[in-house]
Amino acid sequence: MRPSPSTVLPMAVDDDSSSTTFQNKEESKTEQKQGDGVIDEPPVDPGTHEELMYALGVNLARQLGDFRPLVETGDELAKIAQGLLDTVVGRLSEEGQSQLLSKRGADLNELVQTRASAIKARLEEAGRDMLENMKQSPGVEVLDSGVVLHVLEHGPEGPGKGIRPTRSSTVKIHYHGTLADGTIFDTTLSGDPVSFPLAGVIPGWREGVLKMHEGETAMLGIPPNLAYGDQGTPDGRIPGGSTLFFKIQLLEVMTAGIGGSPTLLGADGKKLDSKTGTASQSSGLLGADGKPL
Repeated sequence: MRPSPSTVLPMAVDDDSSSTTFQNKEESKTEQKQGDGVIDEPPVDPGTHEELMYALGVNLARQLGDFRPLVETGDELAKIAQGLLDTVVGRLSEEGQSQLLSKRGADLNELVQTRASAIKARLEEAGRDMLENMKQSPGVEVLDSGVVLHVLEHGPEGPGKGIRPTRSSTVKIHYHGTLADGTIFDTTLSGDPVSFPLAGVIPGWREGVLKMHEGETAMLGIPPNLAYGDQGTPDGRIPGGSTLFFKIQLLEVMTAGIGGSPTLLGADGKKLDSKTGTASQSSGLLGADGKPL
């Protein structure tokens, strides 16, 4: 789930050493979200037909979306699983399915709507409270739109300095996104950072990143009206009315950046190292002695 208005994923790009610090700080949070009974590997032998069938089941389950927030008890979840299995394997006949849904369909719709409304109300209240608490932290900037930005680590050029993106920029970032209740809805920590144009992301995310400088790490609080609104995301991972919280490391402003120290480019268009005056790889730029810089 990238912070974009659609479900189209931006292309991932190669990682670099500047992302290591951010990953180390957040790995423990990801581990904490894995409760008892959670597995990282399928319980079948790799490369077998059983693994292929297990993958089919996983794929079908993911298409259902995450309905767990609508379930209040383990007994309810067990009955839902039983209904799914009985329908998939044909244990409950077509006639039985139709009769059941005809008899309890209205009750089911009412149950789903009631619980979804309750979830939305809880998330909205928790989000408002967290944003207000975030505003009390020293050094926090509250934008006119209501987006809250808290810079945690400054870039290499110091506080308030360095290259900043523009609305036309493509940026390379690491991020970790959570709901107000701490649910992780997306993170890049398990893989490479990502790059995408700021023009294609949700408004609050774009506003916050536009205030950042290259190399900074910041917390970002985004109210629902600048995130996914009352509808949430189609897959249900972000319910309607959710305030979103991101920890973002702006690794690189790849295009259309402004400000920062003057940047020298080699003959191949690559940046020269700001400390040594040389490129990390041969740039094709020659010094006074005729040797490559």
